Amino acid sequence: MESSPVLVVGGTGYLGSQVVTALLDRGRQVRALVRPGSDAARLEAAGVEIARGDMMDSASLARAMGGVDAVVTTAAGYTGHSQGDTSEIDVVGNRNLADSAAQVGVRRFVFTSILTCDQTPQVPHFWHKKLAEDRLEDKHVAFVALRPGALLDQVARFGGDPFAQGSLSWPGAARVPLTFVLSTDLATYLAAAVDADIAAGERIDIGWECPVSIQDVADISSRLLGRQIKVGPRPIGMSGTAEAPGGVAPAPKDMAAMLEWFETGRYVADTTRQGEVFGTPTAEDAIGRFITSLGHPIASADQPD
Repeated sequence: MESSPVLVVGGTGYLGSQVVTALLDRGRQVRALVRPGSDAARLEAAGVEIARGDMMDSASLARAMGGVDAVVTTAAGYTGHSQGDTSEIDVVGNRNLADSAAQVGVRRFVFTSILTCDQTPQVPHFWHKKLAEDRLEDKHVAFVALRPGALLDQVARFGGDPFAQGSLSWPGAARVPLTFVLSTDLATYLAAAVDADIAAGERIDIGWECPVSIQDVADISSRLLGRQIKVGPRPIGMSGTAEAPGGVAPAPKDMAAMLEWFETGRYVADTTRQGEVFGTPTAEDAIGRFITSLGHPIASADQPD
């Protein structure tokens, strides 16, 4: 079925666009679900087939899935990244996706979930991911759910380049370990999951070899750059900026509930299965790649491989 396209839902977004690139790099044909009126020029220039539709329109989803081998979705309404993004996408939209995938009978459905979503009914955008997983299972869709931790390259860039400014802004406790991941790595895993040897229904935690605190991130960055990076406070309700990929943060109440969960120390991945399927980077390796991706040279002799 490799001659059949992979449908990417969320392909115009920050993470989804990277998934599209990763799939193309793997030699897969890609079809992207794009809302009517949204700009698809970059996707078209890359050779991506465009299917106009909307997660809130079940008929358009069934059409978009026609003839595809697999579906990868990174869509998330809670970010408010695009006009029309609301929590309804995370509830009704994901339900529609599951129902359409069951109707069409896709070989594999790769779902971008969230770490510990099944433990956090008090955090709406986490819990909605758990409900979406349940819907896929109830509909007997052959799905795989990747459950990543916090996207460091997204959360650390609210307000601009933290390494140019010398400070990582963070709204929570600086010394509580939690799981981070880079969006570039997650996109690679999502693309690989289309054909990986993974059983239907598996939920796989995604992160680094061990949890780290934001203070650990600052300390590792300081060592790699050869200059001090501090941790600075950020108000809970602070929105994204033009320099911050992914648009805005979740609603303040949702954000506050998430930060309260982070501070329990339980937002930690078990990366055993990730290591078996995809491999697991170290914090030093990932942070080093994040630094260089922003154009900063590694000054330390401890430069990651």
